[in-house]
Amino acid sequence: MKNLVEARGSAREPNWEARGSAREPNWEARGSAREPNWEARGSARAPNSEARAAKALFVCALVSLAAVACSKQTTAVRANSAVDAQGHSRSKSLASAGIEQNTYDAKCQNTNPKYEVSEYDTSGDGKPDVRKVFLRVGEGSLARLVLICRESDLNADGNKDVIRYYSDEGRPLREEADRNFDGRMDEITVFQEGQILRQEFDNNSDAKVDTKIFFDAGKPLRAERDLNGRSTADRWQPDRWEYFEEGRMMRMGTDLDGDGKVDRWDRDVNLRRGPDLSKAPAGTDPA
Repeated sequence: MKNLVEARGSAREPNWEARGSAREPNWEARGSAREPNWEARGSARAPNSEARAAKALFVCALVSLAAVACSKQTTAVRANSAVDAQGHSRSKSLASAGIEQNTYDAKCQNTNPKYEVSEYDTSGDGKPDVRKVFLRVGEGSLARLVLICRESDLNADGNKDVIRYYSDEGRPLREEADRNFDGRMDEITVFQEGQILRQEFDNNSDAKVDTKIFFDAGKPLRAERDLNGRSTADRWQPDRWEYFEEGRMMRMGTDLDGDGKVDRWDRDVNLRRGPDLSKAPAGTDPA
C-alpha cells in the first residue's frame, strides 16, 4: 500500500514535499502524530488490494482538497494584508524601514505602571503641543525618570508631526516626521549609539520609501534613490547611487535600463580632478 500511495501522490503532486514544506514547516511530524502506524491500520481494515487502493485514492483526494483550500486561504490573507498596509496611516506607511512599528508605539502608550506622561504648551495657545513619556528607573533615592518617547504637533492641527522614540537608557532609536503636514509620516531616521545611522524618505507622497541615506559617524556616506518607483516593501530597487565626502556629493551613478547596474557615472570635477567621465566605459566606476 505504501508504494501505491506514493505512486498516486506523486502523480497528483510532482513535488509534494516542497509544496507541503512551504505551508507546513513540520508537515511530516504532524502527519506522524495523526497516523502513527498507517500501514498497520490500513492492512487491518482493508485486507484485499482493491480496498487498499480505494482507500489510498480517497486519502489522496482529501489531501489534494486540503492543499487547494490552504492555497486559497493563503491568497486571501495576502490580499487582506496588502489592503491593510495601504490603509495604514502615517508611521505605518513606511514599513520598509525594517523595524517593527509596534515595538516603538508601545513606548508612547501610557499602559505601563512605570510610565509617566507630561504635556506642554510651547506655543501659548492653551493647547498642549508636546507630549513626553518617561520611564521610572530605580528605587528610592536612586529613582529617576528617563525619556522614552516625545511627540510634537508643529502646526497646531492636533496631529503628531514628529515622534521620536528612545531606548530605556534615554538614547534616541528612531524618529518619524510628517514634513508636509498631510497626516502621513514621510521621513524616518534610525539611530545607532546616539548617532544617525540611516534616513528614509517618501518624497512623492505615495506611502513608499524612495530615498535612503546612509551615515557614518553622523555624516552622510551614501544615498540611494528609486527614481522610477520600482521598489516594494519586500525589495528595495534603487536606480541612482550618490557618494559623499565631507558632506558633499562627489560622484553619482545612474542605472538607465533598470537592470540594477550603473550605466553612467558623474563626478564633481570641480573638487576632484580626474579622467574625462565621458570616456569611462559604461557600468564602470571611474573612481
